[in-house]
Amino acid sequence: MDNDAIPGAVTERRAVRAVLLTPDHEVLLILIRPPVGSAFWVMPGGGIEPGEDPADALRRELREELGLVHCQPGPVVWLRHHTFDWDGRRLSQREEYRIVPVQRFDARMLDPREARFVTEIRWWQLGDLSHAPERLTPLAAADIVRDYLANGAPDPLPPEEILVD
Repeated sequence: MDNDAIPGAVTERRAVRAVLLTPDHEVLLILIRPPVGSAFWVMPGGGIEPGEDPADALRRELREELGLVHCQPGPVVWLRHHTFDWDGRRLSQREEYRIVPVQRFDARMLDPREARFVTEIRWWQLGDLSHAPERLTPLAAADIVRDYLANGAPDPLPPEEILVD
Protein backbone atom coordinates (compact mmCIF):
# COMPACT_ATOMS: atom_id res chain seq x y z
CA MET A 1 0.00 0.00 0.00
CA ASP A 2 1.28 3.49 -0.91
CA ASN A 3 2.26 5.71 2.03
CA ASP A 4 0.03 8.47 0.62
CA ALA A 5 -3.04 6.26 1.07
CA ILE A 6 -2.42 5.59 4.79
CA PRO A 7 -4.09 8.21 6.99
CA GLY A 8 -1.51 9.84 9.25
CA ALA A 9 1.44 8.40 7.30
CA VAL A 10 4.53 10.56 6.93
CA THR A 11 6.52 10.53 3.69
CA GLU A 12 10.28 10.82 4.18
CA ARG A 13 12.04 12.95 1.58
CA ARG A 14 15.55 14.29 0.95
CA ALA A 15 15.93 17.67 -0.72
CA VAL A 16 18.58 20.18 -1.69
CA ARG A 17 18.20 23.94 -2.08
CA ALA A 18 20.33 26.66 -3.63
CA VAL A 19 21.52 29.82 -1.99
CA LEU A 20 21.87 31.56 -5.37
CA LEU A 21 24.33 34.33 -4.58
CA THR A 22 25.43 37.09 -6.96
CA PRO A 23 28.70 39.06 -6.75
CA ASP A 24 26.56 41.97 -5.47
CA HIS A 25 25.38 39.77 -2.56
CA GLU A 26 21.86 39.31 -3.88
CA VAL A 27 19.93 36.12 -3.09
CA LEU A 28 17.09 34.67 -5.17
CA LEU A 29 13.94 33.69 -3.28
CA ILE A 30 10.60 32.34 -4.49
CA LEU A 31 7.35 33.38 -2.80
CA ILE A 32 5.11 30.34 -2.36
CA ARG A 33 1.42 30.62 -1.57
CA PRO A 34 0.35 27.13 -0.46
CA PRO A 35 -3.24 25.89 -0.83
CA VAL A 36 -3.61 26.21 2.96
CA GLY A 37 -1.68 28.55 5.24
CA SER A 38 0.44 31.66 4.87
CA ALA A 39 2.80 32.55 2.05
CA PHE A 40 6.54 32.07 2.59
CA TRP A 41 9.82 32.69 0.75
CA VAL A 42 11.87 29.64 -0.22
CA MET A 43 15.19 29.10 -1.94
CA PRO A 44 14.97 27.17 -5.23
CA GLY A 45 15.62 23.45 -5.31
CA GLY A 46 13.76 20.27 -4.62
CA GLY A 47 13.78 16.56 -4.07
CA ILE A 48 16.77 14.28 -4.45
CA GLU A 49 15.92 11.16 -6.46
CA PRO A 50 17.05 7.77 -5.10
CA GLY A 51 20.74 7.26 -5.91
CA GLU A 52 21.15 10.86 -7.10
CA ASP A 53 24.07 12.96 -5.89
CA PRO A 54 22.81 16.12 -4.10
CA ALA A 55 24.85 18.47 -6.34
CA ASP A 56 23.48 16.75 -9.45
CA ALA A 57 19.96 16.95 -8.02
CA LEU A 58 20.40 20.67 -7.42
CA ARG A 59 21.65 21.27 -10.97
CA ARG A 60 18.64 19.32 -12.30
CA GLU A 61 16.18 21.24 -10.13
CA LEU A 62 17.63 24.64 -11.08
CA ARG A 63 17.47 23.70 -14.77
CA GLU A 64 13.88 22.40 -14.52
CA GLU A 65 12.56 25.22 -12.33
CA LEU A 66 14.45 28.30 -13.49
CA GLY A 67 16.21 27.34 -16.73
CA LEU A 68 19.60 27.85 -15.07
CA VAL A 69 21.82 25.61 -17.18
CA HIS A 70 25.36 26.41 -16.10
CA CYS A 71 26.01 26.49 -12.38
CA GLN A 72 28.39 24.89 -9.94
CA PRO A 73 26.86 24.05 -6.56
CA GLY A 74 29.30 24.90 -3.82
CA PRO A 75 29.54 23.98 -0.16
CA VAL A 76 26.73 23.00 2.15
CA VAL A 77 26.07 25.87 4.57
CA TRP A 78 22.87 24.80 6.34
CA LEU A 79 20.88 21.69 7.22
CA ARG A 80 17.19 21.62 7.99
CA HIS A 81 14.61 18.99 8.90
CA HIS A 82 11.14 20.28 8.11
CA THR A 83 7.93 18.35 8.77
CA PHE A 84 4.88 19.85 7.08
CA ASP A 85 1.68 19.18 5.15
CA TRP A 86 1.72 19.65 1.39
CA ASP A 87 -0.83 18.71 -1.23
CA GLY A 88 -2.66 16.28 1.06
CA ARG A 89 0.49 14.59 2.40
CA ARG A 90 2.54 14.88 5.56
CA LEU A 91 6.20 15.27 4.60
CA SER A 92 9.32 14.87 6.71
CA GLN A 93 11.95 16.56 4.57
CA ARG A 94 15.67 16.66 5.30
CA GLU A 95 17.24 19.51 3.35
CA GLU A 96 20.73 20.72 2.66
CA TYR A 97 21.41 24.26 1.49
CA ARG A 98 24.33 24.89 -0.85
CA ILE A 99 25.91 28.12 -1.98
CA VAL A 100 25.63 28.51 -5.77
CA PRO A 101 27.54 31.53 -7.11
CA VAL A 102 25.75 33.06 -10.12
CA GLN A 103 25.47 36.20 -12.14
CA ARG A 104 22.06 37.81 -11.76
CA PHE A 105 19.63 36.46 -14.37
CA ASP A 106 15.97 36.93 -15.27
CA ALA A 107 14.43 34.17 -13.15
CA ARG A 108 11.08 32.68 -14.13
CA MET A 109 9.36 29.54 -12.87
CA LEU A 110 9.35 27.09 -15.77
CA ASP A 111 7.84 24.07 -14.02
CA PRO A 112 4.03 24.33 -14.44
CA ARG A 113 3.36 22.09 -11.41
CA GLU A 114 5.42 24.38 -9.20
CA ALA A 115 4.26 27.60 -10.87
CA ARG A 116 0.71 27.23 -9.62
CA PHE A 117 1.96 28.01 -6.08
CA VAL A 118 4.50 30.70 -7.03
CA THR A 119 3.42 34.29 -6.43
CA GLU A 120 6.74 36.05 -7.04
CA ILE A 121 10.42 35.42 -7.76
CA ARG A 122 12.73 38.13 -6.47
CA TRP A 123 16.39 38.95 -6.03
CA TRP A 124 16.92 40.26 -2.50
CA GLN A 125 19.73 42.43 -1.23
CA LEU A 126 21.21 40.79 1.86
CA GLY A 127 20.22 43.72 4.10
CA ASP A 128 16.57 43.45 3.01
CA LEU A 129 16.10 39.79 3.97
CA SER A 130 15.44 40.57 7.62
CA HIS A 131 12.57 42.89 6.59
CA ALA A 132 10.55 40.39 4.55
CA PRO A 133 6.88 40.51 5.61
CA GLU A 134 6.48 36.78 4.96
CA ARG A 135 8.39 33.94 6.64
CA LEU A 136 11.78 33.08 5.16
CA THR A 137 12.79 29.50 4.53
CA PRO A 138 15.14 28.78 6.15
CA LEU A 139 14.30 31.04 9.06
CA ALA A 140 17.95 32.11 9.39
CA ALA A 141 18.44 32.90 5.68
CA ALA A 142 20.00 36.34 6.26
CA ASP A 143 22.39 35.04 8.93
CA ILE A 144 23.41 32.06 6.80
CA VAL A 145 24.42 34.29 3.88
CA ARG A 146 26.06 36.91 6.11
CA ASP A 147 28.11 34.23 7.91
CA TYR A 148 29.15 32.64 4.62
CA LEU A 149 30.32 35.98 3.21
CA ALA A 150 32.29 36.77 6.37
CA ASN A 151 33.75 33.32 7.12
CA GLY A 152 33.19 30.93 4.21
CA ALA A 153 31.43 27.61 4.60
CA PRO A 154 30.94 26.59 8.23
CA ASP A 155 33.10 23.75 9.46
CA PRO A 156 31.61 21.96 11.20
CA LEU A 157 28.07 22.66 10.02
CA PRO A 158 25.77 24.13 12.65
CA PRO A 159 23.18 21.79 14.19
CA GLU A 160 20.29 20.93 11.91
CA GLU A 161 17.40 23.41 12.10
CA ILE A 162 14.25 21.50 13.06
CA LEU A 163 10.88 22.92 12.12
CA VAL A 164 7.49 21.23 12.51
CA ASP A 165 4.41 22.90 11.04
